[in-house]
Amino acid sequence: MILKITLLLLIITFISSCSQQYGRYQQKHDSHPTRIPTENELKDPIPRVEPKSRGGNKNYTVRGKRYSVLGSATNFVEKGIASWYGNKFHGHLTSNGEIYNMYAMSAAHKNLPLPSYVQVTNLSNNKSVIVRVNDRGPFHENRVIDLSYSAAYKLDMLNTGTANVLIEALPKAQSKEPSLAGKNITIKDHIQVFATEDKNVALKTASTLSLLYQYPAFYNENNGIYRVRIGPINNTDDLNSLLNSLRANGYQGAFKVTL
Repeated sequence: MILKITLLLLIITFISSCSQQYGRYQQKHDSHPTRIPTENELKDPIPRVEPKSRGGNKNYTVRGKRYSVLGSATNFVEKGIASWYGNKFHGHLTSNGEIYNMYAMSAAHKNLPLPSYVQVTNLSNNKSVIVRVNDRGPFHENRVIDLSYSAAYKLDMLNTGTANVLIEALPKAQSKEPSLAGKNITIKDHIQVFATEDKNVALKTASTLSLLYQYPAFYNENNGIYRVRIGPINNTDDLNSLLNSLRANGYQGAFKVTL
């Protein structure tokens, strides 16, 4: 009996020490999942205005550093390094009280209100995803956003682990901007196809899209980022059809904007 009690105490002590070592997580280090995302799990969420969550929207302190939460994500734009998080955090609570699912299109950000929707563009390959921000992090000095496994997979950044990205809040207001020909565009619905730091890529893509589709394609530059867009498009059915066509042909991050 004494031996059994001693063994039980040793087991309890071992479990307790592991729990204290890893905090609320079962793994010490993060790891890849055992399968890739399904086609359905790779679909971008539809950006919409949601009420702020009860949790995760107050200023906070992590490791002695104070972080301020933005009152609104409107017109938020940021460039920096993205990372991703997986198995270690899967099934645990996010900062706004939801359950983290590494196969959902979600992300963690230090300052954006929760929840928020952002488009993230991998500036090395121009691939884009739309994610719903529902968590806090990453708390590394040189990282600006932590993406879910599915989002990182879609951006083709799993091998490198990080990527230089552009983050743009959605939905967002757009002002009148010059067309490729230098003319002003009437304020109507357009489609933003993708964003890039390479002017030549933007120019070639706009020219190609103008030939492929019945609507004019153009680009504009802001802070070194070239945004390729198509429009104006007056008919909702035509706009949705064009969006589906673009997404089916490799521009999964295409979305509607109003200029």
